[in-house]
Amino acid sequence: MELDGVGLSVADLRGAPPLLPWKDFAKWIGMGEDEQIVWGWIRNGYIPRYKIGTHVMVNVTLLNQRLLQWEGI
Repeated sequence: MELDGVGLSVADLRGAPPLLPWKDFAKWIGMGEDEQIVWGWIRNGYIPRYKIGTHVMVNVTLLNQRLLQWEGI
């Protein structure tokens, strides 16, 4: 999956928790300095999210499933 020049693969998601706060997710994939780009991906629906109260979490499990489908695995 290619998001604005950042390659994200299934291997990047190994060992991930099922949900991550979106800012932690941005840091985890190496986009901590550009976290607003990650927020844009979430806002535009490129990265699945789950909202708990006022907290926006990245649904890493669903993202992993999408990546597996996209890579044909």
